[in-house]
Amino acid sequence: MPICQFANLLICQWDFRIFENSWQKMDTRTFFELFIKELEINHELRNYYRLLNNESRFYWRKAYLEQRLQYINNNLGTASGKIWDAGCGFATVSIFLALNGHKVFANTIEFYYDFIRRRLDYWSRFGNLDSLEVEYSNVFDRPAMPEVYDSIVAQDTLHHLEPIHDAIKIFMASLKPGGRLIAAEENGRNGFIIGRNLFYRGFQRVTEYYDERLQKTVLLGNENARSLNSWRSILNKGGFDLAEDTVEFIRIFPPACFTGKNYYQVIEKEKKAGKKLLKLREFLFFGVNFTALKKPL
Repeated sequence: MPICQFANLLICQWDFRIFENSWQKMDTRTFFELFIKELEINHELRNYYRLLNNESRFYWRKAYLEQRLQYINNNLGTASGKIWDAGCGFATVSIFLALNGHKVFANTIEFYYDFIRRRLDYWSRFGNLDSLEVEYSNVFDRPAMPEVYDSIVAQDTLHHLEPIHDAIKIFMASLKPGGRLIAAEENGRNGFIIGRNLFYRGFQRVTEYYDERLQKTVLLGNENARSLNSWRSILNKGGFDLAEDTVEFIRIFPPACFTGKNYYQVIEKEKKAGKKLLKLREFLFFGVNFTALKKPL
């Protein structure tokens, strides 16, 4: 084992002793400190999250990830509950939630599903992950489990689900009365996102591919980013009320604005800008977070 990796493992073990003695739950700042150390020894993750790929963009990228995780955590409430992390990817959110006492079911059909076990080995040093179950499965293929979950988390997931109205029906049926769908999405009205998506996939907003593990053809939203108004309409038709006071637009400042000294101050300025620029925020901000509540029958 290279010396640098061995040193990182020793640091992680030391952090675990500190964490075990002084914390019962893990906040987002502590989680990201440990997450960055994980990236230093896990190259599959490093290439995906790109936090360590460019020093000048480190705090900018970290801010986006941390704001989204903090948003999810804030909108779950304080009580432990049963959560479905739909389209969990590398299961970063799932791990964080499990470490904080939630019972989490996570599913994905991404190729990096096989890397998740290695991640669980790392994070088990910092807390109990027995409440986390990760599965390779499609949202549309899972057996119906009516009113099981208190919350459903969908980070960068909704724009991949097609037919979207069928997916919303599944989420609606799976939530307990009063349950919530917490989403973090790219803002489909942002000019950069519109241009980027047109460049890479043209107007083909929905595609399909053959999944070797599932042994079937899967329909996929092809970076099918939508505006907040579009999500509001889709959710309303599916039996949800979008909670307007939970809407949060994030990422407007360029990488050069973020440094280690002003990191959290810039995030606060960004939040204030999102509240003041009501008529422009849907065009200027890169990401949008929102929570939708299951309507009473």
